[in-house]
Amino acid sequence: MIKRNIEAELFQAAKEYPVITILGPRQSGKTTLAKMCFPDYVYANLEDPELRALAVNDPKSFLKMYQAPVVIDEIQNVPELLSWIQVIVDESPRTKAQFVLTGSHQLMLGEAVSQSLAGCTAVLTLPPFSFKEMGSEYMKSDRNILMLNGFMPRLHEQDIRPRRFYSDYFQTYVERDVRKLMAIENQQAFELFLKLLAGRAGQEINFSSLSNQVGISSPQLKKWLSILEASFIVFRLPPFHSNFGKRLTKSPKIYFMEVGLAVYLLGIETAEQLERDPVFGSLFENMVIADIYKERLNRGYEPSLYFFRDHHQNEVDLLYPAGSSHLPVEIKSSRTYREDFLKNIRYFQKLAGMDKDGLLIYDGELEFDSGNIRIRNFRNVFS
Repeated sequence: MIKRNIEAELFQAAKEYPVITILGPRQSGKTTLAKMCFPDYVYANLEDPELRALAVNDPKSFLKMYQAPVVIDEIQNVPELLSWIQVIVDESPRTKAQFVLTGSHQLMLGEAVSQSLAGCTAVLTLPPFSFKEMGSEYMKSDRNILMLNGFMPRLHEQDIRPRRFYSDYFQTYVERDVRKLMAIENQQAFELFLKLLAGRAGQEINFSSLSNQVGISSPQLKKWLSILEASFIVFRLPPFHSNFGKRLTKSPKIYFMEVGLAVYLLGIETAEQLERDPVFGSLFENMVIADIYKERLNRGYEPSLYFFRDHHQNEVDLLYPAGSSHLPVEIKSSRTYREDFLKNIRYFQKLAGMDKDGLLIYDGELEFDSGNIRIRNFRNVFS
């Protein structure tokens, strides 16, 4: 069983709060993490119809049957339990980690948690495996294999073929969760929307263009995107804004939390097919940025990641928080280093008046420093 990098933050939060809430996508390993870190806790799964009915109809009996300390799985199925948990916590506020809650829908849980457990719970987000969690031996695999397989725990721990896993994942979880959050009348249009998003990974969102292709209004597509974000299927990378005296782009970019799902949605079945696909560079960028996003979550930080683009099309793929400033990061799928890969980093450094480092991430073997810019293989960024 792979040790999760979020454990240090989880154990620290357990010393500080009476309730721990672990959010994250379906199959990211929330239940396994909770059971592994709190092995002596009582366990209740609200996916069980009988337990769910008991929790809904007689919450006092449910909480008496499953007394703290307890792990309650998929709490979004019975969000009204949170008010009863608050009552218990108020009776002994100094007792830490009484409840460990897991959930897969931040949209359904966010408001309920903020209302019922404000100040009483630490909220952590568990993403799929990161590069570091997969280990150096596996990460020696060709990048195409990494992108095709993706980083979902169950796929790797049970050795499931990626296309079979993501087909089941999409049908069982994505469709079901979306239907639970919002009635989707036109399922074919929704599936087309998801596939178009996969083809636009790493691009700014143009809802007018998507609306024309899907045949659904822009406001409706925005609602669908919010649902995908709430289910941890995609995340947005907002544009960076600062007083540089430049007109900057205003639209966010979209990325998939799991690059393997994006590959599946595009109908790519083999590593050779992936290498030749026109969106290969964007998918590679998605994989790298998603890993950086995961590392921030695993350390208990807000992602606080941005991209930069002005109206002269000068662009930096990623701005990473570095104290009071941001580290400019460029991502290239090339295996060969070229000096012109650094031009946008230097442009941003000059514009921002920075003397701090920049970072180029690519797939080459050559690693060195060019002035105040580090050049690193994507496998070694966090090593």
